[in-house]
Amino acid sequence: MKLALKDGAVRFEVHAKPRAKKSKVIGERGDAVEIALAAPPVDGAANEELVRFVAKVLEVRQRDIEVVRGETSREKLLAVVGLTVEEIESRLRAAFTT
Repeated sequence: MKLALKDGAVRFEVHAKPRAKKSKVIGERGDAVEIALAAPPVDGAANEELVRFVAKVLEVRQRDIEVVRGETSREKLLAVVGLTVEEIESRLRAAFTT
């Protein structure tokens, strides 16, 4: 998992797996965090679920998370404001299911 600070936000790559039974942080996939999403990749539903779920895991508001790149791809770049790199890494690792 690779996290970077840029423009006051912590950025990290996500590999999204839509159409899962439930949303969960699976683990690491290369430099990305692999996240299963309980939503189909249709009309932005998976992106909405990704933002909602990551906000819950990181304990931040949804508006503090932005999909910077990859809206129509499984490979996404998220930016989170309000937390440090260490806080985000710790909370993501605590949510790993593997």
